[in-house]
Amino acid sequence: MQQLDTAGTVEVGGKSYMPDAKGSLVPLELVKPADKLMDEIVRKCMDYARELSAQIARFKGHTFDDLGSLQSLLEQEYGARAGGPKGNVSFVSFDGTLKVQVQIADKLDFGPELQVAKKLIDECLVEWGAESRAEIRAIVNRAFSVEKEGQINRSELFGLLRLAIEDERWQRAMTALRESIRVLGSRQYVRFYERTTAADTWRAITIDLAAA
Repeated sequence: MQQLDTAGTVEVGGKSYMPDAKGSLVPLELVKPADKLMDEIVRKCMDYARELSAQIARFKGHTFDDLGSLQSLLEQEYGARAGGPKGNVSFVSFDGTLKVQVQIADKLDFGPELQVAKKLIDECLVEWGAESRAEIRAIVNRAFSVEKEGQINRSELFGLLRLAIEDERWQRAMTALRESIRVLGSRQYVRFYERTTAADTWRAITIDLAAA
């Protein structure tokens, strides 16, 4: 396998080539200027991305290590671990202007009971009539619509559980919905906030590239 240099070219017999997507070596002088420029920019961005990814990985490791050590010290000092029942905890600077927040989010899935819940809900909607409780019908339609990657709209499903409807069939549907929830595990997140003074609103420090 030929070794590419940083410019994406390879030297063979003293002549420069650029390998194409099929693996063929194209003489450098035959590659269009626009293709050369695109290749150069892509490789430049990828170099920065790899470096930044490695930095973020090291930063994440150090951050969780430091916060874990702090929690252990606090536990020794006060005899109880900081944070809520799920492990969510916030650490704030002495002047109240900096905050590091650790959150634990459950990874959820839904079992076959969800289909039972959907059938009972549909029966309720049919019995109530096409024109009645239109707002509930809209919520149901959103709840069972498929999001990206084929996932059910979870936030809307949980919204159904908050509706105060006394219909016996609806209550059975909500029981089936609750019993369909499967907790597959959890994931830990750390978020960072700052503000000018302790009286101001928190501003998130964005690390996610997509949200920057």
